[in-house]
Amino acid sequence: MKRLFTLLFALLVVSTLVLAACSPAPAEAPAAEEMAEEAAPAEEEAAPAEEAAAEEEMAEEVAPAEEAASAPEPVTVVIGFTSSITGSQEVSSKRQVNGFSLWMNQVNEAGGVTLSDGTVVTFEFVTYDDESTAERVQELYTRLISEDNADFLISPYSSGLTSAASIVAEQNGKILLTTGAADDAAYKTGNTSLFQLYTPASLYMSSTVDMLKELNPGAKVALVYEDVKFSTSVAQGIKPYLEANGFEIVLEEGYASETADFGPIVNKISGSGATVLLGGGHYNDGTALARSLHERNIGLNFAYLLVAPADSKFPELGDAALGIAVSSQWELAATHTEAEAANMGMEWFGPTGEDFAAAYEAVAGDPPTYHAAGGYTAGLLLQKAIINADSADPEAVKAALNAMDLMTFYGGIQFDTSEEAHGLQIAHKMVVAQWQMNDAGELTRVIIAPADVATAEPLYPIPAP
Repeated sequence: MKRLFTLLFALLVVSTLVLAACSPAPAEAPAAEEMAEEAAPAEEEAAPAEEAAAEEEMAEEVAPAEEAASAPEPVTVVIGFTSSITGSQEVSSKRQVNGFSLWMNQVNEAGGVTLSDGTVVTFEFVTYDDESTAERVQELYTRLISEDNADFLISPYSSGLTSAASIVAEQNGKILLTTGAADDAAYKTGNTSLFQLYTPASLYMSSTVDMLKELNPGAKVALVYEDVKFSTSVAQGIKPYLEANGFEIVLEEGYASETADFGPIVNKISGSGATVLLGGGHYNDGTALARSLHERNIGLNFAYLLVAPADSKFPELGDAALGIAVSSQWELAATHTEAEAANMGMEWFGPTGEDFAAAYEAVAGDPPTYHAAGGYTAGLLLQKAIINADSADPEAVKAALNAMDLMTFYGGIQFDTSEEAHGLQIAHKMVVAQWQMNDAGELTRVIIAPADVATAEPLYPIPAP
């Protein structure tokens, strides 16, 4: 019996263990699943935040590209002109081109002109040899416009060549900045596209005559000049001024540009009884006439020639250069300043005369003449007109030029805007220079008039050889 009870107890224990092994898992398992389920939404919530961060990073990377895409395209302004690489205007034309090239290189190297909308304007030029002939000028300016797509034009050197270029410019509605051209007539034909930088020819000799009134009132004057537009215009312009101031014109003589032997003309000057010579034309004829005057020693008290004595090569004539005077559009010794502009209520623009001269000599190898200063100022004027217009559009630039009232190292710049003489320069004034001997026995160009800018007294009379 006892043995049976023990057996039954053992079976009961085994059954209990079996049942325990088959019962459900403890409550911890559902808790872990709930944690996993609760964690899932958190991960889902984190995803948008990560996406936003990634989008922001992409936006930062894209922004510069979008900004670059929205920035205005740069503009390259093409300036067209001819130069006399060959022919009678070679020397002065070279100076003019050197001055203009200096301006363009400087402004481009400085980053160009930046307009208010961020547009950057830079410059390039196209040029050809006009061979100092009007026919070639017209052919080439047509080419500059129709084939080279020049936006603006600079004139060739000399009034005659500029007159030929002006016809083409006006026909095509192109702005032509005329440097190296003083003839008044080109601005009295109804043209509206020309803008003159030089003092008009009709006023070229007025400062010289004013000075002569003090030195020798009533002197006998010979007017001897190259028979071309510029010098003829100068001579005809000064005649009434001479007569009004009591001078007697005893000889008026024109000569051909190709004249090489000035002996017959010098004989006429001598025979006229003149003590003052006013005339000349350009470089080649002017140097030949000065040499002939010296060789024949006809006893003149004063000799004034156009253009040639303003060039730095003129002293190569030696003693024949001594005492020869010239009207000059600009001289470093009489350069204009920012203080002068302020006193006159004018806006100042550009470098000082000293800075221009130093930069020019560094690249050209010799001091600048007024031809170089004029070329540089043509570029400077275009630059300022684009700035004032806040545009490189030709019509906007033309309006800015018409409104210009400016002073640079070169002097005042303002244009006649009347229908009768549109584009004629009305603010720029001439000085009178003369070749004299310095203390070291070297020929040097000094300013003798007007008195307020003079650096020396006039050499009068010219010393005999």
